[in-house]
Amino acid sequence: MDTPERFSNLPEYAFPRLRKLLDSHPAGGETINLTIGEPKHAMPGFVAGVLAENMAGFGKYPPNDGTPELLDAISGWIGRRYKVDVGPERIMQLNGTREGLFNAAIALSPETKNGRKPVVLIPNPFYQVYAVAAVEVGAEPVFVPATEETGFLPDYEALPAEILDRVTIAYLCSPANPQGSVAPRDYLARLLHLAEKHDFRLFSDECYAEIYRNAPPPGALEVAAEEGIDPERVVVFNSLSKRSNLPGLRSGFVAGGTEAVRLMRRLRSYTGAPVPLPLQRVSERVWSDEAHVIENRALYAEKYRDAEEIFSGVNSFRMPEGGFFLWLPVEDGEAAALKLWTETGVRVLPGAYLAREADGFNPGKGYIRVALVAPREETRRGLIQLRDCLYT
Repeated sequence: MDTPERFSNLPEYAFPRLRKLLDSHPAGGETINLTIGEPKHAMPGFVAGVLAENMAGFGKYPPNDGTPELLDAISGWIGRRYKVDVGPERIMQLNGTREGLFNAAIALSPETKNGRKPVVLIPNPFYQVYAVAAVEVGAEPVFVPATEETGFLPDYEALPAEILDRVTIAYLCSPANPQGSVAPRDYLARLLHLAEKHDFRLFSDECYAEIYRNAPPPGALEVAAEEGIDPERVVVFNSLSKRSNLPGLRSGFVAGGTEAVRLMRRLRSYTGAPVPLPLQRVSERVWSDEAHVIENRALYAEKYRDAEEIFSGVNSFRMPEGGFFLWLPVEDGEAAALKLWTETGVRVLPGAYLAREADGFNPGKGYIRVALVAPREETRRGLIQLRDCLYT
């Protein structure tokens, strides 16, 4: 059977590529996996009890858009975190943010823009679902480099008007995966005004927003409210995977304008990927609790301090502002990852696997991504071996 051409041309996903690069070579020591961004800290202690109390819910079809109680809990969290009123009618629960980041493009990107093929803007490097979503809706993906020269954020404002006038969606991740850069308020404000001027939506991926070093990262919803931006311009995605160490719960949300959420809900009524009712009950409780989030952030703060100490003599080292990745410069990411694996047993991800070559340039090629998700002592051992192998 033929594969649709639009998908057959997609590059292989990052982790199969990594296995091909490393797994035919023996590890040079104890395996320490610093590749995938799967949180390893303990989940909130009350989760098992809430789940046990609601087991009967597995015998019912779950509400497609989220229970009223869950939507109220998410609305309350948005109000506390960002000081902006987003009612339940502007929220839909998600089966993890990846589902939402993909399906929202299907629901909200028109087939043409000003009579021409639409454009989806994607930061480069990027979370790979952004590109697949652009391909699925028949848009032209435009990969915009997010490099040291641009503060590791995409400079969408620098694009020519003939591209901007075709844009239907601009993806942004803040704190960024993989660089850990945080979009400041003025950056978000300028981007939102750009969206108003050229009539497109900002898809703001904020799943790392509760892991940060100093100040809480601003969110697109709050900046839009401060700037008086049409709420329909902003679609925000978040989840409990990173915030609450519950990647297996597959529970998140999308929030935006009333019309945008209506269209996403209509699509979901046909495609149907709701979170099971007992897991919605767990999610309701988790969004309502901040104590475990503070504890989780403190654990990452310890690993931030370890990284800062370990790499203090490496002039090229830059601490991330948020998230749980280090974005470390090397001469060649693939060569560095292979050398590190064969000499020490530490696994990291070549940055090129998270980026796309555009105009002859892959902005991830000279980097490796290092996840700070393992227990502190294991992470510390891995970072020391990485430093000694690649930087001394």
